[in-house]
Amino acid sequence: MANPAFSQSPAFGNPGNRASVAVPPVPPAPSASELDAQFAIPAATADQTGRMTYEDTIVKTVVSFALLVAGAAIGWVVPILGLPAAIAGFVLALVLIFRRKPSAPLTLSYAAVEGIFVGAISFFFSTMWAGIVPMAVFGTLGVVGITLALFASGKIRATKRATQIFLVAMVGYLAFSLVNLVLMVTGVTDSVFGLRDATIGNTGIPWGVPLGILVVLLAAYSLVIDFEQVKVGVQRGAPRAFGWTAAFGIILTVVWLYLEMLRLLSYFMPRS
Repeated sequence: MANPAFSQSPAFGNPGNRASVAVPPVPPAPSASELDAQFAIPAATADQTGRMTYEDTIVKTVVSFALLVAGAAIGWVVPILGLPAAIAGFVLALVLIFRRKPSAPLTLSYAAVEGIFVGAISFFFSTMWAGIVPMAVFGTLGVVGITLALFASGKIRATKRATQIFLVAMVGYLAFSLVNLVLMVTGVTDSVFGLRDATIGNTGIPWGVPLGILVVLLAAYSLVIDFEQVKVGVQRGAPRAFGWTAAFGIILTVVWLYLEMLRLLSYFMPRS
């Protein structure tokens, strides 16, 4: 019982019909000059084959950050939009994290609404601590620049051991943040930053200072992981669209770093 799709074709028919199948002539072998011309053709670049490149990823990241800054300007002028923007940004972040395929519209939308949230938070901090926003911006840029320079020079890498320690520390920090948020919402603590404002023994140093330094270091290592993912994607020839995934990851980390920088600097500046 032969497959009818094959048996009805003259190329895969029964033995009695094979004689009627026309055999195409064998093309002549290329000459030496033709072979030389073929080998002289330059290989297609990653950009031409639709693969991920550093240049394309940088462009996507810069465009996303431009929307972030534009959104921040809106949030600064209309800070009341900060809460709905935070909710929208959280939802978009979850969608992008669990979505298997990258999406340029979702990434750019996330950058815009996250920018509104960042602008509103920055306005709040500026009303309580004059001059804190420029310091946080320059501090964030400094950490990003130093981390990128160390990564590019090969002096720092995301090792398996360091990543495991990073994940354990992140779980602990998230658990602390959740407990602290519940205590602040329920009124158990009425300080601005909750348990972070509690002092360490008789030193007078708030727990927020060493915790803030630790979290800034965690954010810096998270950037190393982001840069490592971009490097792996380029080396493995990932599809070009995954540059948007890289842009989303870097924005997520930089915004986290900036917010922690704001909170850390607030302990060293007088109230307005």
